[in-house]
Amino acid sequence: MDTGRTPSPPIEQVHAAVERRGQPLVSLEDSPQVSISVMTPPPPVLLAEPFAKPTEPLEGFPEDITPPENFAMVCPYIYRSGMPKKRHFGFLRRLRLRSILTLILEEYPVQSQKFLEHEGIRLFQFGVAGNKEPFADIPESVMTEALCVLMDRRNHPILIHCNKGKHRTGCLVGCLRKLQEWSNTSIFDEYRRYSAPKSRSMDQQFIELFDVRPVLDQIDPENVPDWPTTLYPLQGRAEQ
Repeated sequence: MDTGRTPSPPIEQVHAAVERRGQPLVSLEDSPQVSISVMTPPPPVLLAEPFAKPTEPLEGFPEDITPPENFAMVCPYIYRSGMPKKRHFGFLRRLRLRSILTLILEEYPVQSQKFLEHEGIRLFQFGVAGNKEPFADIPESVMTEALCVLMDRRNHPILIHCNKGKHRTGCLVGCLRKLQEWSNTSIFDEYRRYSAPKSRSMDQQFIELFDVRPVLDQIDPENVPDWPTTLYPLQGRAEQ
């Protein structure tokens, strides 16, 4: 249907397009410190064109192109930010996201779920409380599961977020950098850049001590993103 709008232009060098529909959110685990949920649409159907034709804007949602707080590209097809609000949905549409990975514990906002269903975006929710003294910390098993989602290119393009895009998001990105074999100095510099002015020493300790071997054991080498890295072949590294 022609609404008179100019179709949203694809962002530069972005992503193979898909046509997909959303399904209800299904809770897989529920605890005060951890909750894991996933919204699973049917398998995407690849289109012949290099980019998807943008969906019609959802009625009542703005078409501004304002990015969420702390938005940045982590690496090709992976982005990070704070919690997207309604005013950010127009910007997210232009990323042609296939998935969103959130680290918030709370139930995902209803208006955001409505937006994801309209756009056919899959939601992965690995709710964690964050690293806060003296008792709360992020379970390594949950971080491992989240990294397996990021390391599967079938989920890309994907946006990672927590409430502010600082501490929990910073921990996940820091552990991803370990998989990419960044030095701790570079990892902590990036973490502090986004978490300022309240960087957490417990977050940096968590990243430093995080063991990437369980991730290597679980990811599918055939669907690993094509990033410049020295981790290949992954199977050999996982057996060490």
